[in-house]
Order: sequence, then C-alpha cells, then structure tokens
Amino acid sequence: MTACGPGNDRLDRLSDYPFTRLSRLLADLSPPAGLAPLLLSLGEPQHPPPALIGEVLAANAHLWGRYPPVNGTADFRAAAGAWLERRYRLPPGRLDPEVSVLPVAGSREALFLTALLAVPERRSGRTPAVLLPNPFYAVYEGAGLLAGGEPVFLAATRETGFLPDLDTLPPALLERTALFYLCSPGNPQGAAADAGYLARALRLARHWGFVLAVDECYAEIYTGTPPVGALQVAATLGRGASSPWENLLVFHSLSKRSSAAGLRSGFVAGDPELIGRFARLRAYSNAGTPLPVAAAAAALWRDEAHVEANRALYRAKFDAAAAGLGDRFGFYRPDGGFFLWLEVGCGERACRRLWAEAAVKVLPGAYFACTDADGRNPGAAYIRVALVHDAAVVAEAASRIIAVL
Repeated sequence: MTACGPGNDRLDRLSDYPFTRLSRLLADLSPPAGLAPLLLSLGEPQHPPPALIGEVLAANAHLWGRYPPVNGTADFRAAAGAWLERRYRLPPGRLDPEVSVLPVAGSREALFLTALLAVPERRSGRTPAVLLPNPFYAVYEGAGLLAGGEPVFLAATRETGFLPDLDTLPPALLERTALFYLCSPGNPQGAAADAGYLARALRLARHWGFVLAVDECYAEIYTGTPPVGALQVAATLGRGASSPWENLLVFHSLSKRSSAAGLRSGFVAGDPELIGRFARLRAYSNAGTPLPVAAAAAALWRDEAHVEANRALYRAKFDAAAAGLGDRFGFYRPDGGFFLWLEVGCGERACRRLWAEAAVKVLPGAYFACTDADGRNPGAAYIRVALVHDAAVVAEAASRIIAVL
C-alpha cells in the first residue's frame, strides 16, 4: 500500500480558526451553576427570519429536483442589481446584473474563492502579496495563504481609525500585490470607510493592477448614517477605466441583513471580467444556489420593511449597551455591524473570567489579529462581543461584564 503524502503544507501553516481556539481556551472551565449562559461569541443573528422565506420556498418547492445554474437565475440577478442601484444610488442602468452580479453561498464562500481567482503564481517575479487589515476576518488570511499568496497584515488600530493607512504602503509591496481585502463596516471593529478612503483604495488597485475586494456584509446594520459602498464611489470616478467597476469586487449576504444565515445566500458584484472568471471558477467548486433558495433570496432583496425592523432591533441593543457600559472599556458605537470591541487589558484573561465567573462567552481580540514585527498583537487587549440577542440580554451581559472586569 502506498503511504499517504504529507498533505497541503499551506493548510498546515494556517492558524486554528478563532472558535476552535476559544473552545481550547475555555475547555477546563465551567460557567457558574444556576446562571444562564449568555453566548455572545458567535456573530449569528438571533432575530426571527422573515416569514416570506418560508412562503417563497413553499411556492417554489417543485424546483428542488432541478440542478441550479452556476450564475443563478435572471430574477435573482435582477433583484440584487436593483437593490444595489437603490441602496447606493447608482446611475440607472450603469450596473448590468447580467454580467456584473453572481450569486454565492454566502459571502464567506465568495471571499475565499476570490483569492483563487486573483492570486497568480508569481507577481513581479515574487510571491504575490495579499493585503488585509489587522485585526481581520479569518477567512481573508486562510484564502490568501491557500491560494499561494503571502498575507501581509496592515495595522487597523484605534490610531488609524481601525482601517489600514493607505498612505504608508510602499511601492515595493504594491507592485507585487494581487489582492486587497477590505471590510467596511469592519469585523470586529465596525469602522466604515468613507468615500475618500474607498476612492484612494480603488485608485491604488487600478494603478498597481490588483483586485480590491470589499466585504460589505455588515453594510445594512448601522445606527446612524448608511455606510458608503465601494460601487457607489466607483460610479463617481469617471470613465478612465474600461468599466466603472474595473478591479473591484463587492460582497453582500442575507445572513446579517435579513437574519437568514441558514439560507446561505449572497452575491458578488463588480468588474464584469472578474465576474466572468468567477463564474468559471465557481463551476468547478460549487453546485450553485438551489432554485427555491434563489427565489426566496430575490424576494428578500426586494423587501426593505424587514430590514428596517431588523435595524431598529440592533439600534435598541446598542442603546442598551451604551446605557450599561457608559464609557468603560473604551466603548463606542461602531459605524456598522453588531459587535462591541472592548478594551479590557488582556482579552484571553477577560474571556476566561467572564465565562467562569459570569457565564458570558465572548471572543478574545487576539484571535482576530496577527502579531506584528514588533511582537505586538493589535487585538490582544480587546474582546469582541456579538450583540445578536435581544436588548434585555445585552443589558444583562453589560451588567455581568462590569461586575467581573
């Protein structure tokens, strides 16, 4: 019998996923008896999903027996394109959903595949660079590494407004950059890039020839001004590019917007050439969105009432957090998303104490970040708290956090 090979050494180089690390951190602890656990570690919305999901799925049940096309249905593409046009005030007809929109199984799948799409074997004779903010969503690092790129971590700290400083990127790095992941509003810090920032990022992408991948999956959860979108900015940059969306991909999902994480439905939109290559890649890697799911998703993209109600629930939760925490732990209201990014001294120690003493489960900020050249992990002093339960639970969690920390 031939022995198995060593496997994929790139996979072996990956850090354990944050939730795996959290399980290991808390393995020897138990929450206090008689105290109901408050699970605020996973960013899984707990609001009831809209009733229309079940209604549309039932009405389209006869389609379960058909293989879905990779590029989805014309109805889904039209619904997603129309939503982008409304939400980001795009010039009518500028975005053609037939060539610029592709359904995906949630934004996570698309973000991962983007690295396979964008990262060549060599870039300027060297290993291609994949830029990502630090702290970051773990999929960005994993995708860049498994695609053969070198993840390059750009500080996104309080000092930089929780976004990478674009003005400090050296030409030697940019000339070998193949892909830049940017999350706006960010996970975990919730900072949203403004129009000027997005314009600078897109100009860099076009000048140096890399793909700008803007993860906007939290864009519909906000308490103040709607976050600006990358397509919205691209539409204002003039006609110098071959397409208004050249070098740009944006990612949206129904998981947060519609509290429909289990539907596993989202889309990627942008540069028609990149979308065409994306469809070719996806034909080999994914079975496509089931037709009843595509119908339900199209209905959700056309409906705003449930999104406004959803947003109001999150606003109430941030109000409860603000009332309970005040200015402790550097509390601030993020531009978007539903996370608190609290500075507690040592995130791992705080997580262990909160679970053992208060039955509150959160994530250490260090698990979202990489140690920099100076030996500093920019997330080490923080915890991420997911406000996915109702306002009463948030208020109780804030009370327990204060009592312990």
